[in-house]
Amino acid sequence: MTLKLVKFAALSAVVAVSASCGDVSRQGRSPVQIVVRGLTAASGAEPGDLGGTLQSDVVIMLTEDPCSEENPCPTIVNDVGEVEMELVLKDPGSPGNPASPSVLNAVTINRYRVEYRRTDGRNVQGVDVPFAFDSGVTFTIPAGGLITAGFQIVRHSAKEEAPLKALRTNGSIISTIATVTFYGQDQAGNEISAAGNIGIDFGDFADPN
Repeated sequence: MTLKLVKFAALSAVVAVSASCGDVSRQGRSPVQIVVRGLTAASGAEPGDLGGTLQSDVVIMLTEDPCSEENPCPTIVNDVGEVEMELVLKDPGSPGNPASPSVLNAVTINRYRVEYRRTDGRNVQGVDVPFAFDSGVTFTIPAGGLITAGFQIVRHSAKEEAPLKALRTNGSIISTIATVTFYGQDQAGNEISAAGNIGIDFGDFADPN
């Protein structure tokens, strides 16, 4: 190898290492991290009935006017989630001199992503599980405080697509784990993310009374 090639290879290695370290530095720059304290969900038919797992009904037969028990209306509803989040300092200080977060440490969440997976390893989107999706949401986790915020965890459109649409007639149930990742920034512009998991069973379940 010539001296020129040796210098080029060394320079390429330095650039590659620098790029990698820069990404790691950016992801870990904030002095705080966000912790998902709780993740619950509810059917859109009963959005107030939140729980640690979700039975996502792919179709609901409404009987209220103008529908009736004799002529129910097949209806699709989205499902909702609720997350409880908290800020935690990476360096809590010492027992005699505990650190406390400042106003600059508050984190504003601006988007989230939902991904579904099955424990049997069959995870082809649009075949075995619903498509993952990204959506926007805005709320701020205050310094030294908790916050609870709502979001959409199953979209209407997912119930009109494979594999959920077939569940209206085949009587099957698809059991998944949904991973919800929230993304945001602290008030200094440092990027932060955190994720939580919740079990979701998809099927044509009995409708609420």
